Amino acid sequence: MAKKIIAQEISTQPLSLADHLTKVQLGERRFENVFQSVSRMILDGPGKVDKTTINGKTTYDFMLFREGKKHIIGMYDEINSFVSFVKDAAEGGSSSEMAFVLIGEPGNGKTYFVDFLSAKYREFATLPENMRYTFRFNNVDATGRYGKINRIESQTYEDPMILAMNLFDKADENKLFISKLGFDDKQIEKMYRAYRPLGACSYYIYNQMKEYFGSVEKLLENIDIIPVPVSESRGTLTGKYAAKDKITSSAVDLLGDESISRLLHLADADNPYRFDLRRGALARVACGGIHFADEIFKNKRDLVQVYLGVIQNRTIEMEGFKWPLDTLIVATSNNAEFARFQEEKEQAPIIDRCRLTYMSHNTNLHLQKQLTSYSLGGAEKTTFMGKKLHIDPNLNQALSTAFILTRMPQNEKLNPVEMMKLAAGEVAGEKSIRTLAEVVNELNSDPDITRRFGQKGLGHRNLGRAIQILLEQSETQEGECMYAYDVFTSIDKVILDYVQDQNDRIKFQNDVKIARKLHRENIMTAIFNAYMNEANAIEKDVMNYVNMIIGIDAKNLGPNRIWTYQDPQTKKLVSVRIDESYINSVEERLGLKSEEQKQSFRTTITKIYGQKMITEPNYNFMDNNDLVKAVTDVRLKSDIAGAGSLVGALSNRNNEDNNRLYHRMIDTMVKMLGYCPTCAEKTIEYFCTQDDAN
Repeated sequence: MAKKIIAQEISTQPLSLADHLTKVQLGERRFENVFQSVSRMILDGPGKVDKTTINGKTTYDFMLFREGKKHIIGMYDEINSFVSFVKDAAEGGSSSEMAFVLIGEPGNGKTYFVDFLSAKYREFATLPENMRYTFRFNNVDATGRYGKINRIESQTYEDPMILAMNLFDKADENKLFISKLGFDDKQIEKMYRAYRPLGACSYYIYNQMKEYFGSVEKLLENIDIIPVPVSESRGTLTGKYAAKDKITSSAVDLLGDESISRLLHLADADNPYRFDLRRGALARVACGGIHFADEIFKNKRDLVQVYLGVIQNRTIEMEGFKWPLDTLIVATSNNAEFARFQEEKEQAPIIDRCRLTYMSHNTNLHLQKQLTSYSLGGAEKTTFMGKKLHIDPNLNQALSTAFILTRMPQNEKLNPVEMMKLAAGEVAGEKSIRTLAEVVNELNSDPDITRRFGQKGLGHRNLGRAIQILLEQSETQEGECMYAYDVFTSIDKVILDYVQDQNDRIKFQNDVKIARKLHRENIMTAIFNAYMNEANAIEKDVMNYVNMIIGIDAKNLGPNRIWTYQDPQTKKLVSVRIDESYINSVEERLGLKSEEQKQSFRTTITKIYGQKMITEPNYNFMDNNDLVKAVTDVRLKSDIAGAGSLVGALSNRNNEDNNRLYHRMIDTMVKMLGYCPTCAEKTIEYFCTQDDAN
């Protein structure tokens, strides 16, 4: 570790141009553009790329975006588009003259994606082998033309290799100088593919100093090679420009402006160094950095025209002077602003220079649970009175289900619940993932972006608002618990207050009703587990049904109807008694009446079991809500003499046995199932009502 720190300290010391070029030739330092750097950051190294299936389609997953405590969740298509864009630009494709623009509804993670990418890039650029360097002119005051200014850095943090390619007026002389430092013809040819001239002020200062010192050799003694500072707060290497209103926004914020203080020192009025480019956001990321244009189409039109010039030519231009840039431009926009911008036909050239990617909301329930965990926060929550605030174990599921359902479009082929299940890779009755793929393709071919799959729905900010409303409720504060069922009231309030379109509002409210129904089914499972005094009682019963229908036709089935099989999870031999009355009861609850329907369902379950055991040995069918509900209903009826009897027992606690049962279930819920006394009692009360039963 100490050696690494010493090596890094040595690498940050000023070096001569020749020393820097030697290090590049030896591979200790690099000369590459921003696209090559970002591409290398994402793709280079073992295990950086993986394959996955999303909505029935094979796609790639890039591990860089899954690293860290609060990494990016989902966004598979958008990340694939970005990586393809950067890779194409790194290989000299047309993407190098374009900006990458993410368009979508507010609160779906566009800004978070760019901020995450920028943070990863800063982290990448601080590694000694990836550090970027620039040059600094020393003793410029000796020329007598710069007043008290003694040192001048390249304003756009130009790479020393660019200086090396512009030392002499003739290209052959520059190539000869570089070859003397050990570069062969192939290396020089590769280097010159990235040739660009020096920026206006660097060129001007260089020539004045060459004239003063008399030779390039003596001039180079007054040039230091220094590392480019990597600073989020200063906006160097990665910088952000957020759209402002028409009065306060100015091209100065992007390009810089003439500096009065510099003019007081400069002897030459036509010296381009009189422009302070670092006042603008672009010059600070011109060294192979990332410029983030937040809500780019909200800018006034003259600023958008500035962006057009920068994207197309990759230069800062002022009063005829030019400064080449090496910058990856990533922008965001919401759907409404982009639609308004598109209506102005004369703005077509800027759109033509952008790689547009329409970012949808997350539509995967399992991934949404992780996003909901982000919103709930990692820190321990407390009430206004400073007491610890408990989180109902069903809260994440309730929130995630409701929000995902609002993002499911209406379609004749699939209902919202089927769509949600298939998008999460779960079982949805007889509907296959192929049906979902067809629906997604059909929707994504619609010219109206807002009608595409996942484009409409409640976003991440609305999720945060629902949690805030839940927290401020007196029930939450007094009960010292974020009770799951209360969150549906919070979501209803968010829909009323923040969703403007009436049709959307009605749809979202209907989706929340479906989420309430699914929540009740989830509670039924929890109540059964509590009654059975076992955390996964219902899971065992579901797997018993599955194993029974697999073993019912087994050849080694004895007269006592016991089937022995090897458990794929434990690899041990397990025996199960085939109970045909139990099998039939479950299938009747599923609405399967004829023998053909039952056989078809059993074949489907057996097929799923066979497929899942190869990839997921711990698969337990708990994602099959219909099957879980049927098993729960059967067990409640057979073991507890009917759910109604349990409701009666839990509701009427005057009887000593009923009271003992109630307290035993509360005790199980608190000790084994993650409830607190408040949410345990409220959950049992909810079970005893008929709310959301139909």
